[in-house]
Amino acid sequence: MIQDFIDTFLDRARYEMIDKGNRFYAEIPALRGVWATGQTLEECRKNLLSTLEGWLVFRLRNRLPVPHFKVSGKRIAKPRDFSKAHA
Repeated sequence: MIQDFIDTFLDRARYEMIDKGNRFYAEIPALRGVWATGQTLEECRKNLLSTLEGWLVFRLRNRLPVPHFKVSGKRIAKPRDFSKAHA
């Protein structure tokens, strides 16, 4: 389920060369804030994957909407803050 989401949106990424052809820029227009750069196309893709994974984890943990992502009847528990329990 998660890998399908990641693969789907990585396939929708747009790439372009920036800085007079010295760097690559990539973004996933459907997911606001998901973009990356790299010295090579491969580095840019790797950075975009990392950004997408972080974006997804953040949104799920904070119970924010994720376009086209469904969890079948299961709720994802928000992590508990144990720092206050031992204070």
